[in-house]
Amino acid sequence: MDTLKQLFFEKAQAHAKEMKEMLKEHGTLQVDEVTVDQIVGGMRDITSMLWEPSLLDAEEGIRFRGFSIPELKEKLPTAPNGKEPLPEGLFWLMLTGNIPTEEEVKWLTDAWVKRSQVPDSVFRAIEALPVETHPMTQFSVGILSMQNTSVFAERYASGFNKSEYWDATYEDTMNLIARLPRVAAYIYNRIYRNGEQTLPDFTLDWGGNFAHMLGFKDEGFKEYMRLFLTIHADHEGGNASAHTCHLVGSTLSDPYLSLSASMNALAGPLHGLANQEVIRWIQKMVDTLGTSKPTHEQIADYVKDTLASGRVIPGYGHAVLRKPDPRFTAQRAFASANAAENDLVNTVWKIFDVVPPILSSLGKVKNPWPNVDAHSGALLLHYGMNEYNYYTVIFGVSRALGVLAAQCWSRALGLPLERPKSVTTAWLQEYIKERATAQ
Repeated sequence: MDTLKQLFFEKAQAHAKEMKEMLKEHGTLQVDEVTVDQIVGGMRDITSMLWEPSLLDAEEGIRFRGFSIPELKEKLPTAPNGKEPLPEGLFWLMLTGNIPTEEEVKWLTDAWVKRSQVPDSVFRAIEALPVETHPMTQFSVGILSMQNTSVFAERYASGFNKSEYWDATYEDTMNLIARLPRVAAYIYNRIYRNGEQTLPDFTLDWGGNFAHMLGFKDEGFKEYMRLFLTIHADHEGGNASAHTCHLVGSTLSDPYLSLSASMNALAGPLHGLANQEVIRWIQKMVDTLGTSKPTHEQIADYVKDTLASGRVIPGYGHAVLRKPDPRFTAQRAFASANAAENDLVNTVWKIFDVVPPILSSLGKVKNPWPNVDAHSGALLLHYGMNEYNYYTVIFGVSRALGVLAAQCWSRALGLPLERPKSVTTAWLQEYIKERATAQ
């Protein structure tokens, strides 16, 4: 270990010990309107930003403009002969607050088709990367490489009034969302199908066309894509990818720069990458147990062994939710209707029976229930998509709907540059001493 690295390690270890002791003794001490725990703990539960498209309730789950996921499944338009809500309808709702009509959704589908042409330079930028580059990296680069087409960046460089910021942001948002399925599908086919691309089918809706370009002909997969893209679209503004988009956008970076940054946050193992970690854990369990149909008892033993080794159960627990994630429930209902005989799907359901009681018995887990990631991988595998590394890209295509709708609202409302106040550990320690002396 070199001298600088050694010195840093020693300082950091001592500092971490001091901070742990400080939190244990003074974690609930209030600083301004927050506690020491919240300052150190990732700003958890601090209500401090405006986010229009959705609101997350610990008990009820996500609501899009006041509508729950079951209500959206009932009220949003569907594809012809389909049962699942169209993502176009949700985007319309998040942007306007109104449930759209079938005609309005058809207009939006057609508008995105007209805007969906991807510049050849985007594909060249992606092709410049090694093919083994993680799909999320390729996706972020693809988004960033479209930035030279930004309406907002062009108008800002020419000089335009703040009151018009929303208009340019809307144009970029519509263009970017329209192109995303093509870019994402290009990456999938480049990596996993030897570069054999499937051209768009413009008679299909946005989600159905994405499924088609991925090379899947099954109508069930198209329906699942419509559901997946709808329920993953937003989860209020405090999650990492949404907050990143908001933060970068608050600097007046255009939607391309903002969304690329957002996708970099989504690629983290503690955020969007979790959906591929879930299916890897389940597959490893199945391989270890030597059966595709493990019993509840076998699963329970494996779960306990996982916890005993100091690891977590992927797909279980959530920073906010205190009940089963409605997005998990929606996917379970879809699976019941379309994949009830699938061994992996049945294993997911057995895990749902087993894990919450075990986690609850530990007495340390606030939310022992499954989140959205606990089910999606099993359904993707059911339809033949076994490339785990790609799952987060699909999540990213969906999440773009919510974060870009929110950026349109941020510009329309003239929200300012985000600039929270930070302090050092030394400042906190001095503050604690001063409070102790004052008492």
